Amino acid sequence: MLFHSSIRKELARSFGATLVVLITVVMTMTLIRTLGEAGRGVFNPSDVMIIMGYIVLSQLPIILALCLFIAVLSVLTRMFRDSEMVIWFGSGRGLTSLIRPLFRFAWPILIVIGALAFLILPWAEGRIADMKDRFDKRGDIARMEPGQFQESATGDRVFFIEKDASTTQAGSNVFIATQKDNKETVTSARSGQLKELYGEKFLVLENGQRLEKVAGKPELTVASFSTYGVQVDAPDPSARSFVASGAKGTMELVADPNKAHLAELSWRAGLALAAINFVLIGLAAAGVNPRVGRAANLGFAFGAFIVYFNLLILGKSWIETSQVHFGVYLLALHGGALALALLWLAKRHNNWVFQLPGRARRKPCAAKVAP
Repeated sequence: MLFHSSIRKELARSFGATLVVLITVVMTMTLIRTLGEAGRGVFNPSDVMIIMGYIVLSQLPIILALCLFIAVLSVLTRMFRDSEMVIWFGSGRGLTSLIRPLFRFAWPILIVIGALAFLILPWAEGRIADMKDRFDKRGDIARMEPGQFQESATGDRVFFIEKDASTTQAGSNVFIATQKDNKETVTSARSGQLKELYGEKFLVLENGQRLEKVAGKPELTVASFSTYGVQVDAPDPSARSFVASGAKGTMELVADPNKAHLAELSWRAGLALAAINFVLIGLAAAGVNPRVGRAANLGFAFGAFIVYFNLLILGKSWIETSQVHFGVYLLALHGGALALALLWLAKRHNNWVFQLPGRARRKPCAAKVAP
C-alpha cells in the first residue's frame, strides 16, 4: 500500500538522522572517558581509538532501540500534527492498523539488536577485558616512563628514570625502591642501561648506592657501587584468570545458569524485548497537543527510555543478589510493559473514556426565564 510505503520511508529517514546524532554524541562522551582512563593507566594510550570502537559497539543495541523509539514517535506525531492521520482514520482504518507497517520497517533493526545483544556484545566486552589485562601484565621495560614513578607488574618494585634523548635503552637519575621478603631496598644511580645477560633482561646501573633495611631491625646497610645489575620483569603471557559474565558467550551462560549468568542473560534479553515494546509504546503515545508544544513527545521518549533501562539495570542486580527470580522479572517488566502498551493502544483505538468511580456527573441546569 502506498500509505504504508510512505510511512516506512519517513521512518527510515528519521531513524537514520537520529542514529547519526546519537552515535556522534556517544562517541564524543566515550572518547573523553577513555582518554581519562588511559591517563590513569587503565588502558594503553595507543589503544584509545580501538577501545572506543569496542565500547561504542557494545552500546549499539541501546542506541538502536532509542533511535527506533524516537523515529516511531516523531513520525507519527508529525502525521497527527499535519492532519494526515485524520485522512487515515476517515478511510475506516484505526490506530492498530499501523502495527503492521511499523513492524515491517522495524523487524530488520530488531534482528540486528538481538544479534548485537547476544553475540557482538560479549565479544566486544571480551576484547576490552583482554586489552586491559594485557596492558596490566606488561613488563617493567614497557612500564618505564621518563619522569614518572611506575610500579612493576608484581607490585613489589617502584621505578623512576630519566631516559636519554639519544637512545631508548639508557637513562639517567635512576631510582628503584623494592620491598620483598621483609626487606626494603632503595637503589639510586647516576645512569642505567638495559642489557641482555644470560638470556634475561637486566637494568645495569652505574655510579650509585644501595640502602637496605630489614623489617623490625634498626640497622641500615649502605653500599656504594660502580656497576650493579637489576633483573627486570618480562611481560606475563598468561591468559586472563577471571572472565566476567559480560564477556562470556550466550551459550556459555545458558549452560551454567548461576545467579551472575542469569543476571547477564536478563540484560541481553531485555535489550531485545525492550526494543519491541518501544515500537508499541511509541505508537500508543503518538499524538499532538498544541498546549504543550512539539518537544513534549520527545521529552516523554527520553523519560520513558531512561526509566525502562534503569529498571533493566536494577533487575540485573536484583537477580544477581537473589532478590527476584529470573522468569518473574522478565514477565513482570517486559510483559507488564507490553500489556500497558496494548491497553493504552486499545484505549486510543476504541476512544475509551475512563472516569473515576463515584464521580458525580453534573447535569446542566435550565435557565430561569423572568416573567
